[in-house]
Amino acid sequence: MLAVHLGELAGASADELADTYYVALLHASGCTSNGHEATQLFGEDIAHRAAFYLIDPADPEQVLGFYRAHVGTGRPADERAGMIEDAIANAAPRARDSLAAMCEVAQRFAGWLGLGPRIEAALEYVFGRWDGRGFPREVGGEALPLPARLLHVARDLSLFLTASGLDEARAVVERRAGDAYDPEIAALGVRELGDVVAGLDETRMWEHALESEPFPHVLLAGDGIDAAFSAVAALTGLKSPWFREHSAGVADLAEAAAWRLGLRADSIAFVRRAALAHDLGRIGVSNAVWEKPGPLVLGERERVRLHPHFTERAFAQSPVLAPLGLLAASHHERLDGSGYHRGLSGSALDRAARILAAADCYGAMREDRPYRQALEPGEAEAELQREAREERLDPEAVDAVLAAAGHQVSRRPRELPAGLTQRELEVLLALVLGQSNQLIGDRLGISAKTVGHHVQHVYEKAGVRSRAAATLWAFENDLVHAS
Repeated sequence: MLAVHLGELAGASADELADTYYVALLHASGCTSNGHEATQLFGEDIAHRAAFYLIDPADPEQVLGFYRAHVGTGRPADERAGMIEDAIANAAPRARDSLAAMCEVAQRFAGWLGLGPRIEAALEYVFGRWDGRGFPREVGGEALPLPARLLHVARDLSLFLTASGLDEARAVVERRAGDAYDPEIAALGVRELGDVVAGLDETRMWEHALESEPFPHVLLAGDGIDAAFSAVAALTGLKSPWFREHSAGVADLAEAAAWRLGLRADSIAFVRRAALAHDLGRIGVSNAVWEKPGPLVLGERERVRLHPHFTERAFAQSPVLAPLGLLAASHHERLDGSGYHRGLSGSALDRAARILAAADCYGAMREDRPYRQALEPGEAEAELQREAREERLDPEAVDAVLAAAGHQVSRRPRELPAGLTQRELEVLLALVLGQSNQLIGDRLGISAKTVGHHVQHVYEKAGVRSRAAATLWAFENDLVHAS
């Protein structure tokens, strides 16, 4: 929003404003591309990044101070000293490679979304500078695309507003004008920042962002939406080598299992997209936790339990996307209430959530982790079946996921709730469809009077007194699709 507003003040064309909007939205989408390497150097991949963005990377003293404060965190003193010395000696090529990779990933995501060559080109210069001392290419001045120049000022205004407040944000941009930033755009930012910030309502940030989108709007449909969720999965997978194939693999399993269980085509697409997005919240937890080779301590386990919450909140601002976020965030919930982050159980978990949980569980078992090797197919099958027997995972979802993964699965008899018999289930499902006792009897080959006895037994077992309440009970117990 800041970048577009600055562009309007600077007299940017309609095309330049539209490009600026999408460049600003995507400029950090490559941020996970060096998470693993950053963890090896800095001991984690989040805090040091926040600190780096607040220094002037063209100031050697600030860069030295940054390396001395953050390189080798948690290592023994002598080992850390050697790491700091090496980091300083190789600072320029390491930074160039890292920042270039982030730009390249963002460019490829723009390509996946079909945003066009101008936006892809501008994303090359996310870390450019007006004075030509930026990365990944020594290009400066008006050779930098206008959307990139607008981004540089808007990004740092936003960063310092959050970190230090309005006055410091103004002071930083004013101090770096002509070096890091186009001086004319910097002057606009300094002059207009107070009015811009005063006009923003944080509770309506999503609406503000949509309202600030310049024409022509980019709309995604069909394969374009799938490409967007594939980008989310890739963003997650890039965070660590341990996650590279997980989200896409879970999506394939969940989609195939949903087909086997007879979900509608639109529900299957919803499940697949939620599966692609389910681990997005991992980005909010440091790789120091995810890549730890040994057992986690309490605080680390609690941080792990937060990642589904982060996934849910990532989609919560959009009324359209919020339901998908809720499903995506349910992948660690369990039927007995022992899961996280909400501790949901039983009927609170619909069929889609049960499929996603089983697919995620199996997918994780079949992948290497820092603290264990991948389970062999037979071992993973046995473990998943045990989870079903102990009523943590849904047996039907487990069978469908195992079949989708190529296992030979014997059809198990469905254990019906409240002691319901198979005949009573048939009667109940006919009641749900609004059929009369006579019609039910004709279809099942029994008398209407016998149907009436079955109906009374169903009501007693379900604890209801009416057809409508029995229908709700059937939905609550996921019986409507039963066979």
